[in-house]
Amino acid sequence: MARSAFLFAAGIWIVQQFPQLPDDWHWLASACVLVGILLRLKFRKAATFLFGMLWAIVFASIALSNRLPIDLESKIIPIQGRITGLPRQSDRRVRFNLTDIQGPEGIPKKLRLSWYNPKHEIKAGQYWSFSVKLKRPHGNLNPGGFDYERWLLGEGIGATGYVRDRPSPVMVSDKSSFFNISTWRQQLSNRLNNAGVSSDTIGIIKALAIGDRQELSSAQWNIFRNTGTVHLIAISGLHIGLISGLIYLTVVKFWARTGVLRLSPHHAGALAALFIAALYAGLAGFSVPTQRALIMLAAVMFSVIWQRNVILSNTLALALFAVLSMDPLAILSPGFWLSFLAVIFIVFIAGGRLQETNRWLAALKIHWAMALALAPVLLFFFQQTSLIAPLANLIAVPVVSFLVVPILLPSMFLLGPIPELAEPLLLVVDTILKGLFWFLAELADWPFAILSYPQPTLIAVAFFVLGVFILLTPRGLDGRWLGCLMLCPLFFPSLDRPEDGGVKLSLLDVGQGLATVVQTAKHVLVFDTGIRFDSGSDSGISVLLPFLHYHGIDRVDKLIISHGDNDHIGGAASLLRGIRTDAVLSSVPERIDHVSADFCRTGQSWLWDGVSFIMLAPGETASFRSNNDNSCVLKVVTEQGIILLTGDIEKNVEAWLIEKYAYDLLADILIVPHHGSKTSSTHAFLQAVSPSYALIPSGYKNRFGFPHQEVIERLDDLNINWFDTGRHGALTVTTTKHTLKLEAQRLAHRRYWHATP
Repeated sequence: MARSAFLFAAGIWIVQQFPQLPDDWHWLASACVLVGILLRLKFRKAATFLFGMLWAIVFASIALSNRLPIDLESKIIPIQGRITGLPRQSDRRVRFNLTDIQGPEGIPKKLRLSWYNPKHEIKAGQYWSFSVKLKRPHGNLNPGGFDYERWLLGEGIGATGYVRDRPSPVMVSDKSSFFNISTWRQQLSNRLNNAGVSSDTIGIIKALAIGDRQELSSAQWNIFRNTGTVHLIAISGLHIGLISGLIYLTVVKFWARTGVLRLSPHHAGALAALFIAALYAGLAGFSVPTQRALIMLAAVMFSVIWQRNVILSNTLALALFAVLSMDPLAILSPGFWLSFLAVIFIVFIAGGRLQETNRWLAALKIHWAMALALAPVLLFFFQQTSLIAPLANLIAVPVVSFLVVPILLPSMFLLGPIPELAEPLLLVVDTILKGLFWFLAELADWPFAILSYPQPTLIAVAFFVLGVFILLTPRGLDGRWLGCLMLCPLFFPSLDRPEDGGVKLSLLDVGQGLATVVQTAKHVLVFDTGIRFDSGSDSGISVLLPFLHYHGIDRVDKLIISHGDNDHIGGAASLLRGIRTDAVLSSVPERIDHVSADFCRTGQSWLWDGVSFIMLAPGETASFRSNNDNSCVLKVVTEQGIILLTGDIEKNVEAWLIEKYAYDLLADILIVPHHGSKTSSTHAFLQAVSPSYALIPSGYKNRFGFPHQEVIERLDDLNINWFDTGRHGALTVTTTKHTLKLEAQRLAHRRYWHATP
């Protein structure tokens, strides 16, 4: 069974690499017939693999058919629907999912909406009448970045958009079905807010109790991430297994004392454990780890009821089949791989050993072995792993598993009917979590607590994991030393760095903003850092730092902030906190917290690895009133071509540059000024620069209408090839001694769920 599950998963994984799905249903019918023939001929392995591919294609086709039709995009649409899940609150807006939708034909079954400055408290279960403006699923697409479009597809969300204030939204009903889990979670969240728990731990308690992690601060996230304990703040298989075990043992002992013989104590305990596990998983929204835990637990408990022996490999295979049958896209989730690998390693380490050992030593061995085995998976998905995770988990896992969760879960059941009993229990949890978090914060401050590393290849990850398996086999087996050799590929990553005299410029997709990374053979320059959002997140955290970690960059030699607008300076603080930065230049250095921050001025220049960097503006004598016109303008000169970065300059500065530099403005690559605004990119300026490629940093369907149609027409009139990040994703220009190459992320690395440029 394990082999069949692996082949089924392999077929699903292959489909997730497709740039587009086959749209010929005759081909699909032929493939179904082929599966039948293979089964008839008893080629079960090939049939299972092909069936995995077919199921993934069918599932994905149905999910894609739920997307918003193009003709409804950006139109004002009246709809009604029910809020599901827990709304995500920030200073100026609330974000939520809407289901049970009534509206025009073609409206998806599930929407993700934002409501700015709502006048009502938004809660799960409410039924509203809205006027909305929607767009098809679309997200920023960058190397090493989060794939928002894949996440939306996995969540079944067919469109995103926002609620309009006119006409005014109307709440039709604030009552929902008694069996609506979202309503239960909302009520528990509200009661926790009034339970007297301190603000330091309320986010952690909600994460452990109802799977709501939106109230965790960025500082708390960093501490959990740096100590490798993020898994503890999720309702995972660990917590579900523990609670189910306690319930099973308690009910077995209690039932044996009742004398009721119609149902044996073990049967009663198994059913009670399954019920509590399902309820706890429901509070977490049935995430992938809870699905896996429930399926495995069900296999074990039904074996108790039916009095059958359990083979763990078959149980894992059953869980793999069930999870991927319900959601083939789960195979792309880090949680999927981490949860299954964790269970496999725990079973492998803890089982089948003849020698007796100290329990604490055995626990320590499991933690360091798990940290070692899962490290390459973490490096592959996040390019970071915690070096202190074994020590942190050795303390944190028992505290959370044996103290916090067993006290927290009954307090949640008591919070509604008997809050007088629940609140003292919650205060005990609050005290324990404060002590634990202090311990983790101290560990997180240790030097070298976190390791950043370029993304390894899949082959290197597979070899490393297999090597750890070999090293953990019992002593006395021949060939264990081969495990050490299999670890080696991970430590020799292939770094894609330019050669001397060449550069690699990456215009990142940060929405309506600008963030650019310029790499030479041994140096890195960042030009602008994107936008900061009302939610507290910014492009520095979500785009720039993941991009730099993805490429194995641990230092920025120079940061240039062209001017002080939010869409250019918004991610600077996060970038400076997250990575060593040697020097900063800006037209607004007083707004940047760095000891070496200085003004950018005409005439500044430096040479890196055979590449010249020359600052063209702002000039010493030319002072313009607007922040846009005082943007830093940088020229990068390589052996193969010239690149011009212009910030948000407008036509006045463009005219000044033409007058001052004339033919020295010629460039092969132009980062189009001011995101393609019609107040920039004059015909004279474009003619003076005469680029081969014009790259436009603009957001998809942004409210400013950038790039403006007039600018596009000017570019077309001058036969200049143009690309924009909103349509094409991150844009990468690589120059060598012989070539100049441009690559668009959305074209070169397209998957079937990505929007077509």
